[in-house]
Amino acid sequence: MRQITETVVMESSREPLALLKSRFGYDRFLPLQEEVIANVLAGKDSLVLMPTGGGKSLCYQLPALCFSGLALVVSPLIALMKDQVDSLLANRIDAAFINSTLPPGEAGDVRARAIRGELDILYVAPERLALPGFPEFLRNADISLVAIDEAHCISEWGHDFRPDYRNLKALRGHLPGAPFMALTATATERVREDIVSQLGLEPVDRFVSSFNRSNLTYTVRPKRAAFEALLALLRRNPNGAAIVYRFSRRDTEELAEDLREEGFDALPYHAGLDGAVRRETQERFIRDELQVVVATVAFGMGIDKPDIRLVVHYELPKTVEGYYQETGRAGRDGLPSDCVLFYSRADSFKHNFFIDQIEDRGEQENAQRKLAQMVQYSELQSCRRRFLLGYFGEALEEGSCGGCDVCSTPTEEFDATVISQKLLSGVVRTGERFGAKHVIDVLRGANVSRVRELGHDRLSVHGVAADTSESELNRLVEQLLEKGLLAKGDVRYPTLAVTDAGWRFLDARERLVLTRPIRTDGAAAAPRTRELDYDRGLFEKLRVLRKELADGMRVPPYVVFGDQSLQQMAHYLPQTRDDFSRVSGVGDAKLAQFGDRFLEVVRGQTLERGLTPRAMPVRRRSSRRAGPTNQETKSLIGQGLSIAEAAKQRGLAETTVLGHLESLAEAGEEVEMGHLSLPVERLEAIAAAFRETEGPQMAPVRAILGEGYSYEEIRLARLLLQRAVT
Repeated sequence: MRQITETVVMESSREPLALLKSRFGYDRFLPLQEEVIANVLAGKDSLVLMPTGGGKSLCYQLPALCFSGLALVVSPLIALMKDQVDSLLANRIDAAFINSTLPPGEAGDVRARAIRGELDILYVAPERLALPGFPEFLRNADISLVAIDEAHCISEWGHDFRPDYRNLKALRGHLPGAPFMALTATATERVREDIVSQLGLEPVDRFVSSFNRSNLTYTVRPKRAAFEALLALLRRNPNGAAIVYRFSRRDTEELAEDLREEGFDALPYHAGLDGAVRRETQERFIRDELQVVVATVAFGMGIDKPDIRLVVHYELPKTVEGYYQETGRAGRDGLPSDCVLFYSRADSFKHNFFIDQIEDRGEQENAQRKLAQMVQYSELQSCRRRFLLGYFGEALEEGSCGGCDVCSTPTEEFDATVISQKLLSGVVRTGERFGAKHVIDVLRGANVSRVRELGHDRLSVHGVAADTSESELNRLVEQLLEKGLLAKGDVRYPTLAVTDAGWRFLDARERLVLTRPIRTDGAAAAPRTRELDYDRGLFEKLRVLRKELADGMRVPPYVVFGDQSLQQMAHYLPQTRDDFSRVSGVGDAKLAQFGDRFLEVVRGQTLERGLTPRAMPVRRRSSRRAGPTNQETKSLIGQGLSIAEAAKQRGLAETTVLGHLESLAEAGEEVEMGHLSLPVERLEAIAAAFRETEGPQMAPVRAILGEGYSYEEIRLARLLLQRAVT
């Protein structure tokens, strides 16, 4: 097996940026992709955290084309393997998979092709590694890269632990010369450390992308008239694919039947269905032949469908990680999509029943804590996006996120002093032993048996807030919890208690100003991501052509082109093959295979309706503005800290800090970097290498300069050189 070193020299035709366009059809890398790829090409191990839709797959698919050997991708997602391989083959990349769906003979043929060097990428399931003969196969194949997808599955602290993943550490012994990549979209700091430890990745370079999916809108609605609300959501986007998650198998079947009676093409999906039925449902969904799948969480893992426009949780998820991952299946193409949760605290009792069955005390407490965090998210009166990002250790700047129901609902300030005093007094008078519902019943003077049995109908606070609605009082409880005037017990016993700050407020009788919604019409918030102003009629014609071609190839429509590509065609109206090649997602293979067919439709619509084509962009630049994590780095560098000092203070890798500076530069922000100098002779040498390669990519520059120059030094030099000419 060829040993990977830091001095891998590639042919210019296999340079990453050239491959990005020619094979995948994109002009530029997404955030952190270039840094991860450079790290892999240098033969180093990587821990990669990127949100769903953030471009994780490209981080190993593109390097696989740069190396002469085979990239081994370990994934637990059988459906994803097939989708990924279909997409790679459409881009003329030799790929295959081995899993339980292949007959033994076909699996043997794939292994033989891999040993003969006929494959660039091979996907395998983790349980495959423990089968007799597989270690021998690995030793005979020329494995140049190992990528472990869904790496959080190796950690017992993650939300989706899989015992088979514990066998992956043995891969290091079988493949000592290959760089390893661990990739995941959801991992807390504790899970990240467990991944590194379990896979033996030390030393490892860590790449943590933003978890912010700005094209997604997060909405939580009370679980009242949920079916009617779901119908309204589906009718608002009749051509959009949707997943509706339910708690039980029976729930999925009943809801799917109810939706069919309302005229929607909907089917259930759960582990109790026959395998052939599940496969057919999944195939119909990814081929745009089925609008709605009503499913347990068994569905969605590995569904590589980029144009899901709506993800609905009909019941409360049991963890924030699971919720984030499931909502992440919406809008993977970057276009606006909605994530709606119908919330009722009663749903948490269902989860508690199963948590009680967990025998291990520590595991049980961990599950209870995760459920409490999910309840907290659902009851927020502040930005939901900020909570989700904070859960994964990322800060979001203050102000409206513009993409959650809380931030998008118009509010007004009001004097909440008196009503807050009443509520806190109600908590005290009932003995700080009850949850919000009982306290609110007492304050509103409810004539219910529980209040009478406890004698709380005789308390002085009984009925003092009779003119305030239950929903208003619930909102007030959440705001007082967020202000720290109230505290709540765990999810099982969510009793309210007045904090020291709450007592000080009662004693001092200070004025308290809070906010309340001006109106709540139930409409979902408008996502922050803006769609192109494209011709809808042309877009539908292009969708029909896409489906026709995909059916002929027996692949999902998005393998031909994604919605984003079709929207650009319907916006710019390309008239020539050169123009068409500039559409996002159009590489050399797809230009040759599909270009003329799509151009024919575009030209016909342009002529028929007298449309005027728009000038195609020469190079699409990122519209992302530097986020809060970049701003924190900017502040530290502006204070005179070095790259290493800023990285240490933030607990990040130096490569991540350099990535922040590059994002800031791309966003056009001024950063004081005068103190980040390099010796003149080294800067000049790097500048000369960039001139020789005639491009901004680091790998060919490193090949010219040799091991005496690190990638970090080359990246810093590139930043300084760009700054000098702007």
